Amino acid sequence: MTYEQTISDAVKVVESVGAGIMIFGGLGAFVVFALRARRAKTVEAAYPDLRRNLGRCILLGLEVLIVADIVRTIIVDSTLDSVAVLGIIVVIRIVLSFSLEAEIDGVWPWRRRQLDSRPGPDSSDGS
Repeated sequence: MTYEQTISDAVKVVESVGAGIMIFGGLGAFVVFALRARRAKTVEAAYPDLRRNLGRCILLGLEVLIVADIVRTIIVDSTLDSVAVLGIIVVIRIVLSFSLEAEIDGVWPWRRRQLDSRPGPDSSDGS
């Protein structure tokens, strides 16, 4: 077995892990959603957590898949075409990650610090 074949097999394992994170994490998010919806007696109360958990699973899976793409491009197939394809894939996944993160948090990333610094309803301000 050659070095490139070993790395290619390792990349396939990493891709499988990324896909597994999204598949099994998504299924787990739906199981948790069903349990919470049943306990809360309403779907609306459990729905925000479902969206947040699904988004987190997708984000983590995308990050792992990016690692696999980078390793494949650098070690296995280091041509100018593969680097260009990697660049496009990474840009698409960054946009997806960015929009998913904004969807999960409910705020644009550049506004998160402003919202985190505001006192919440449970903080005591002395009044």
